[in-house]
Amino acid sequence: MIPSRAFLRDNAPFLSVGLLLTFSSSWGQTFFISVFAGEIRAEYGLSHAGWGAIYSAGTTASALVMVWAGALTDVLRVRVLGSLTLVGLALACVAMAVSWTLWTLVVAIFLLRLAGQGMCSHIAQVAMARWFVATRGRALSVAAMGFSLGEAILPLTFVALMTVLDWRVLWVVAAVLALAALPITVRLLRLERTPQAIAAETQAVGMGGRQWSRAAMVRHWLFWCLVPAVLGPSAFNTAFFFQQVHLAEVKGWAHVELVALFPIYTLAGVAAMLVSGSLIDRIGTARLMPLYQLPLAGAFFVIGTTDSLAMAAVGLILMATTQGFNSTLPAAFWAEFYGTRYLGAIKALAAAIMVFGSALGPLLSGWLIDRGRDFPDQMVGIGVFFCAVCAVLTVAVGRARPLLPRAAEVDIVGS
Repeated sequence: MIPSRAFLRDNAPFLSVGLLLTFSSSWGQTFFISVFAGEIRAEYGLSHAGWGAIYSAGTTASALVMVWAGALTDVLRVRVLGSLTLVGLALACVAMAVSWTLWTLVVAIFLLRLAGQGMCSHIAQVAMARWFVATRGRALSVAAMGFSLGEAILPLTFVALMTVLDWRVLWVVAAVLALAALPITVRLLRLERTPQAIAAETQAVGMGGRQWSRAAMVRHWLFWCLVPAVLGPSAFNTAFFFQQVHLAEVKGWAHVELVALFPIYTLAGVAAMLVSGSLIDRIGTARLMPLYQLPLAGAFFVIGTTDSLAMAAVGLILMATTQGFNSTLPAAFWAEFYGTRYLGAIKALAAAIMVFGSALGPLLSGWLIDRGRDFPDQMVGIGVFFCAVCAVLTVAVGRARPLLPRAAEVDIVGS
């Protein structure tokens, strides 16, 4: 299931860029920004609801801009667009460090979410899906390791650093680290081809032997069946981690006991990513899409109905399984079903929906909590939602699958 040594060696520059960009996305991810939530609320006198509203506003705005910005991957090389994004990410970190009013805080969140969670992740996934065809799944799984690396290292590191450095200083440190990725990216991709040239050479067409534009995709029924599947994991996984303190209180767990289970989540997610890459290359995305969110449904059922930390660990493993597949499978699906010529624009719309979901989840769950419906009570309903998503995908993808052409066996570098 693990990518071969030859594959990693032969494709090292391109895979390294994907991993570097996904790791750099950490500066704009919820798991990193939430490390500073207490300091930010104290600095600006915000309640939990006020901080959630500001975070959702900045995130929603970034989702809207992603629809346009993400399409730039169809016309600009990764070394150009990736470099601009890393500079923008560094400026966003500086903006967080020097923000002084609520309005500047919203702007800083907007920039962090756009450049970090949005563009860094998007560029990496589009590049892997476009550069690789026969080994697309394995390439996406290697690149996605940057997400897990960031989750495993950065929160603990920066929490420790906050004992000796002011939180604003740490955002300057983050800016420096974002910029440090810039020369590495440029050097690794000195021989990179244009998106148009790659698309022409691989001839990775989608359903009906077509290269689908974003407008054509939106007019097709399959896209609308996919929207809940794109929105759901982002919305409710984010809600889970955003409401973790509340969840622990309701369950009667110490927060530290719940957090102590998170390394299990990270390890399970890494394993799922590696397995997903191999499965995508072996059996394609059509067979996997209807099934991969079933573990997430199980996770919400298990955690929502148990008071046992051991069972919560089981739930986190299930959640991580879907999250690992979610890091690779959707990006490969867009390329397989819609072609690679306009993949940037197509994936940008999907990324915007995903980012919007990450804003909706905390807002919706917080609203329900304020109205007396604790998050564990919500989790059973969330599990039912994911079961419904899987049922819709089973019918929709099954109907669209016969339209797929035979895949081209071409890669940017031989596997």
